[in-house]
Parts: sequence; C-alpha cells; structure tokens
Amino acid sequence: MSSVENVIIIGSGPAGYTAAVYAARAELAPLLFEGRSLGGSPGGQLMLTTEVENYPGFPEGLLGPELMENFRKQAQRFGTRIVSEDVVGVDFSRRPFVVKTASTTHEAQAVIVCTGAQAVWLGVAGEREYQGHGVSACATCDGFFFKGKHVVVVGGGDSAMEESTFLTKFAEKVTVIHRRAELRASKIMQARAMANPKIAFVWNTEVTEVLGDGTRMTGLKIVNNTTNETSEFPADGLFVAIGYQPNTAIFEGQVRLDAKGYIVVEPYSSRTSVPGVFAGGDVIDHVYRQAVTAAGTGCMASLDAERWLSSL
Repeated sequence: MSSVENVIIIGSGPAGYTAAVYAARAELAPLLFEGRSLGGSPGGQLMLTTEVENYPGFPEGLLGPELMENFRKQAQRFGTRIVSEDVVGVDFSRRPFVVKTASTTHEAQAVIVCTGAQAVWLGVAGEREYQGHGVSACATCDGFFFKGKHVVVVGGGDSAMEESTFLTKFAEKVTVIHRRAELRASKIMQARAMANPKIAFVWNTEVTEVLGDGTRMTGLKIVNNTTNETSEFPADGLFVAIGYQPNTAIFEGQVRLDAKGYIVVEPYSSRTSVPGVFAGGDVIDHVYRQAVTAAGTGCMASLDAERWLSSL
C-alpha cells in the first residue's frame, strides 16, 4: 500500500477534472482515477457528444472529447496524478479512507466522488453507432442542432414530456413513441405536451433499431407491441428519455444515497453523510445534468475538501 494521499478523486468528466484543478492548485497533490465512460474511454458523457456550443468561453463551440481533453490537460498542468483505472471498492468506515482498484489499494485523508450518471439507453442496433450523430439523451444539450427537423422522443415520464416540449423550440415536429397506451408523466406535464401542436404521439410502440446512412441517423425501425406490426419511421433525431442511472453501486452502504441511487449531500455544499467524503457532478444531480453545473459542483467539492483537511 502506498503512502496516505491528501485527497483521492474518483471519476473524471467536468466535475472530477475541475475538482482536480482546484485541489492541485491548493497543493494537495490529488490522485485522480479516471474510470471509464461508455465506450471505454475516460471523460464522462461528453465523450459521446459531438458539438458542444453551450459551455462558456468557447464561442465557436468544440467537440465534446476535445473539451474533456482540455480539462484533463489543465488538471495535469498543476500536478494532478491521473490513473486510467476503475475504482472497484471503497471503505469509508475507517480513516484513512480506503480506495481499491483491481490491482492496487490506496489510502486518503479525503475523497471526492465524481463518478457521474449514465443515461439509460434502449440497447438496440444502431443506437451506439449514431450517438452524437442524431441520437442523444439530452435535449438541452443537443436540441439546437435540430432546427426545422423531425425528432423522436422515446419515453412516457415527466422527463420525456419535458424534453419533448423543450424540443419544440427548435424542431418542426416532435413525435413521442411510448411502449404503453398511456403516459406515466404527471397530469400537468401530459396536458402541456398534448396541447402542443408540434407534438404527436405513437402508442404501444417500441424502437427496435436506429437506421442511418453511415454518417447520420435517418430513421427508426419500430414495432407495435399489440399487433406485432413492424415498420420504418423516418426521423432526423432520436432523444432517449427513459431515465438516468447514477454510477454509485460501489458506494452503497458507504454513504447515504437517495431512493434513485444518487449521493445525498448537505444543502449548499458537497458534504456527504461521511465527514471527509465529498461529491460533485451528475452523481448528486438528477435535475440539471449539464457540464457547466457539474464543473461548478466539482469546484465546490474541492474547496470543501481543502477546508476540511485544513481543520484536521
């Protein structure tokens, strides 16, 4: 086992790398475990995004992976040590805290958790291939790119209705495809969506494949689950809105989680239920889920950790 670290950061993405920048500049010599995002590379969900045009400071926009590489380089510039491994277990019941990968065990006085959350995808053919090329899980992030287009939203809850309504600001038409005959969304959200002339509904239907021309998505294969009738459905974009899953499995029983599995922090702070353990980014946020808000809470977590360490 190596010497005890001042702070270990678990997870990368905007929250983890920002926490690392602040911790490194505070001369805490942070050790960051990047982990792996969907697709096997570190950096979080922005690694699946093509154009990012809403992150402050980049008026011309840039690619999601390019933005994350800039984050990473900035963290390293100030002395962050980065390890491209997954953390497979932790022990927050003892001090120093224990953080384990498949090959090593580390100890730390403080830990910052920034493991993020993943969109729940449909898991159908073509979906992964066209992520960032017509397929998205974030209307706020990508709706702007579908001006005058026809897009599909899959889902029946509040999030799906909210995404659909938001997308009507840009898209010419939004079709909601739902596997049931009625929505699960709250009555007010249903009424708002159904009253919008740009939103249409296809009931008792599931997407079985995302179609494309090799460059961008061009449509969907769908099946009516009551008649088993299959067909092709032309569309310019697909927004999957069937939920998010926070990456907190290894923290069960270690810190307090809410009913959906997100880490609970004290109001206006990044402090978890365990003194010395902090959290930031989408792992604590099921409302906004934006790169800029994740970076902000990563900053908070690092500042909170620094102040906590100085009080020991």
